[in-house]
Amino acid sequence: MLAFDIGGTDIKAALFDHRGRMLGLSRVPTPHEGGSTAEAVVRQVGERADALAAQFPEVLPAAAGLVAPGTVDDDRGMAISAANLDWENAPLSELAKGLLGLPVSLSHDVRAAGEAEYRLGAARPYRDVIVIVIGTGIASAIILDGRLHVAGGHAGEIGHAVLDPAGLRCPCGARGCLETVGSAGAIVARYHAMTGHRPTGGRDVLARARAGDATAQGVWDDAVRAVSISIAQLAAILAPEAVVIGGGIAQAGDDLFHPLREQVDALLSFHRRPVIVPARIGQNAGLVGAALCARRAGGHDRQGGLT
Repeated sequence: MLAFDIGGTDIKAALFDHRGRMLGLSRVPTPHEGGSTAEAVVRQVGERADALAAQFPEVLPAAAGLVAPGTVDDDRGMAISAANLDWENAPLSELAKGLLGLPVSLSHDVRAAGEAEYRLGAARPYRDVIVIVIGTGIASAIILDGRLHVAGGHAGEIGHAVLDPAGLRCPCGARGCLETVGSAGAIVARYHAMTGHRPTGGRDVLARARAGDATAQGVWDDAVRAVSISIAQLAAILAPEAVVIGGGIAQAGDDLFHPLREQVDALLSFHRRPVIVPARIGQNAGLVGAALCARRAGGHDRQGGLT
């Protein structure tokens, strides 16, 4: 199976053999060509596929899986929109199918990462689970009774669930979204706005907090509190058995998970209390998810659910 994880900065590509081994992982810059970006991305996908074919001639892919950020309609194979990619209603599946000559499946990058965690990682023991990826932004995969909830590509955007209508303006246009406080991007931006110093990332702010920086500690605490409120809301509405957290912020370990578990527990009353655990697959979860999408496109996974 061919797998491609398309991001705003780069495209990761790999080939998966029949045993599920990842071969030839590579990363190339994502082309940005205005209204022709979708076509340029697919050309890059074709070049990566050719390179993998030359490198591993003995592995013949039966299908390809693509994952991308933004709003993605899996059923129609359409990339509806993305904040950092210049496309709108781009038929990525059809474009890639025409170039590669293979069945192609398209999904959202975080949904794909969530599927990977459900099949192979920390979410595997559960039927009702939310996988949250906290990076520059925040998004989630919602799995209910073993099935991904997609809703035409609109499900899972918890980063844009409003926590404070009078809060900070979000790039999406709303105010007070979770992403404006709880994401790694927000942690960096808020610390910079308060101090004039620009940290290298969310973990840099955490390191400053550990060293006794009161401002950094306040920014970190605000982020954890915002995420805990969102998880409590998810618990009240969807009653997941577990919440799996991935992305760079999840590497914070007990500095994240200990207060997060305590705060979620304090916010809930009669509700089902979800287990809150770190993701296991790591930075290539989206690529593994793309390979799972390819399996479906190639007819190797005919069940409606994920198991």
